[in-house]
Amino acid sequence: MQKPLASGGKHGIAPEERDIKEHLRKGIIVIDKPRGPTSHQVSAWVRNLVGAEKAGHGGTLDPNVSGVLVIALDDALKALQVLLLDTKEYITTLKLHGQVDRKELESVIKEFTSEIYQTPPVRAAVKRERRARTVHEMEILDVVDRSVLFRAVCESGTYIRTLCVDMGDVLGVGGHMFELRRSRTAGFDESQLVTLHELKDAFVAYEEGDEKPLRKIVLPFERLLDHLPKVYVKDSAVDAICHGADVAIPGITRIDGVFEIGQMVAVMSQKGEGVAVGKAKMESAKILETEKGSALNLERVFMAPGTYPQLWKKSRNLSV
Repeated sequence: MQKPLASGGKHGIAPEERDIKEHLRKGIIVIDKPRGPTSHQVSAWVRNLVGAEKAGHGGTLDPNVSGVLVIALDDALKALQVLLLDTKEYITTLKLHGQVDRKELESVIKEFTSEIYQTPPVRAAVKRERRARTVHEMEILDVVDRSVLFRAVCESGTYIRTLCVDMGDVLGVGGHMFELRRSRTAGFDESQLVTLHELKDAFVAYEEGDEKPLRKIVLPFERLLDHLPKVYVKDSAVDAICHGADVAIPGITRIDGVFEIGQMVAVMSQKGEGVAVGKAKMESAKILETEKGSALNLERVFMAPGTYPQLWKKSRNLSV
């Protein structure tokens, strides 16, 4: 089903029509992280550049790793965790410690394109326990002597450094990650990247009266939900959801995408605003055939209560 037009609903405001201050509070920036600083440092620089109170990043990159770093400002931080539900893509150089036949290398690459088990490296900022991660795609881009340039598409939380070491061990010669760049996080890729210098220039232009460059760089947080299936709800349902009510079928006006039980689904207003995310209690096809009941269990609410008028009955506790 198609997304609703921005004119849908009597209340709310389309994300692209927010005034510039609200746009910043609910904005995200896809930064081209340079090698050298930590992800936390880059987030702090962005926060200071645009005068935000808070800023956070969606997925840590080591200091010597470059590439796509999604940074959320202020209110947009609530939605940042949905990036963990989608894949990431990396371009990596594996440095082998001995010569390996190309066919043998391709065989091991194929073997690791599956569910694998990893223990995070010592320097990782997480508990070091063995866990499963899925590598969806791996492609050899070039081989020069003992250097292997390859592309990997994997589940969030996959450690490419560990992957390189493990492949070197299986090849029997050893190996290590020599260089790494993240080329995509969920739906954000290198075509959307901006540098810290470009962000600074755009903010200076904004301070001088031209907000267009800044609007182009800062994206509405709803873009974080692009990779999720969506349900659009009536104006009368929005405030109930903001107060924690599950998403009831009578409150849904349309569905965008297909989903199964347990899958994460974005809840959108008629104007295309991100309201919340929840886990599906039934398949999308069944929701279209059903008139009563609850469709989603809420996981996280993005919109503040009171943004929409209270058009629901507290005693029913249903978003209809």
